[in-house]
Amino acid sequence: MHRPIVYLVGAGPGDPGLLTLRGRECLEAADFVLYDQLVSSQILRFAPPHAELMCVRELASNHPDRWPQIHVKLIEEARLGKCVVRLKGGDPLIFGRGGEEADALREAGIPYEIVPGVTAALAAGSYLEIPLTHRTHSSAVALITGHEHPGKPHSKLDWKAIAAFPGTLVIYMGFSRLSSIVPELIRYGKSPDTPAISVMRASCGEQLSVQATLGTIEQDIIAAGLTTPALLMVGPVVGLKPAKSWFEKRPLLGKRVLVTRPRKQALDFVHQLELRGAIAVTLPVIDIRPPADWSAVDLAQEPLAQEGFDWLVFSSANGVEHFFDRLHSRGRDARSLGRTRIAVVGSATAAKLAEYHLRADVAPDGAMNSELLIEELHERARGKRILLALAAEARDLLREQLSVVATVTSVVVYRQQNVLKPDHSAFDRLRRGEIDCVTLTSPNIALAFLEALDETIRGRIERGEIQLAANSERCATVIRRAQLPVSIVAEEPTNSGMLNAICLAVRPTA
Repeated sequence: MHRPIVYLVGAGPGDPGLLTLRGRECLEAADFVLYDQLVSSQILRFAPPHAELMCVRELASNHPDRWPQIHVKLIEEARLGKCVVRLKGGDPLIFGRGGEEADALREAGIPYEIVPGVTAALAAGSYLEIPLTHRTHSSAVALITGHEHPGKPHSKLDWKAIAAFPGTLVIYMGFSRLSSIVPELIRYGKSPDTPAISVMRASCGEQLSVQATLGTIEQDIIAAGLTTPALLMVGPVVGLKPAKSWFEKRPLLGKRVLVTRPRKQALDFVHQLELRGAIAVTLPVIDIRPPADWSAVDLAQEPLAQEGFDWLVFSSANGVEHFFDRLHSRGRDARSLGRTRIAVVGSATAAKLAEYHLRADVAPDGAMNSELLIEELHERARGKRILLALAAEARDLLREQLSVVATVTSVVVYRQQNVLKPDHSAFDRLRRGEIDCVTLTSPNIALAFLEALDETIRGRIERGEIQLAANSERCATVIRRAQLPVSIVAEEPTNSGMLNAICLAVRPTA
């Protein structure tokens, strides 16, 4: 049994890249994670596979009723000997009730550590390019709650003093009380012409801001349709904001992209989308699984060191990973290949091979295309023995064409399993028009996804409200055969190829 401990970890304002290194270390050691509703799902991936993940909304439906139960749950899990992470939005001790949770742990005799996080005010300032302090305009910044505890007998906020504060005001959780907060500030002397800005979901692809003056900010927020979570910034420094901040210039800002790749493979693509400002939604369509029986692979790997095969051919990065992971699991390494030469289809497959410190002897330039590899190998492999490491669902093209000139043995090193859930929330978002683009990265993924669509979603695709993006012409052909339009086709079937194609498609015309 582990030594019980609870980490109160600040997850930051939303951008998973703002999680601290210490916060990630705590997550990687967690047995149980209790997280706030607004914490990015991308941050949760740092928890180990065995860790239990629970959102605070599962404890109680009503917001005020959750807090006592949070304390109880943290103590219960820690007393079971678990490493517990309480993952909180922003910083635990800035309007996050972290102090109350620490008090409860201390009284229960549970060891704990508080890990600071980036609070929303700091993120909003940086992502909007508004300096919260400035040598000319502001030498102080005040963080203020716009929503005090309803049980307080008297307000602790002195709006007269706040209005006279010689610096930048940042008001949290005041969205529903703007109609009383703004008049109070003006009543006590803050000029209606003071620059003000409200920002929703700072640091995320959903970030939206409205810049105005204190006197007009409320009506402008209503007109723009801002919702919670949002904060209000007031002061001369707001006027220093450029027309578009560095974050607001990102090419996919606010673009809602559905990623259908297997969960593990989607991580890097999702990260790259978020770096470009997109809102990534994941819907795993297939999962990559090992073959039901490794015996054929094990048998084929035996002659490699004995020069039984002249060529080893991979048609995908998944094939490389499963082949060599199996080899390593049997206590062997790349030396088992002897003088066997390696050929691969596509740059992504070559890159995966390089992770195992191997370089392909043949890796045709251009798109991920088996036909190109066949052309390259046709004469080189004549009269040779070839081992193909393939998926169970792979086309017969390589085996059929190469068998004309060589002796070919094919083995299944992985299989694809349909894991699409028809009741997944992503389908509801598609029906409501809350997805702008769907990325499809293989014919098998495309077929499974298209078969799950209802008439409402198909209608949105046909009208162009939802764009379908294919990573190759082969994948695009599958979509067109289903009588649906393909809006985006990547020039190369890689993450960068798909990202470039999406960015070009949404780039405003001059």
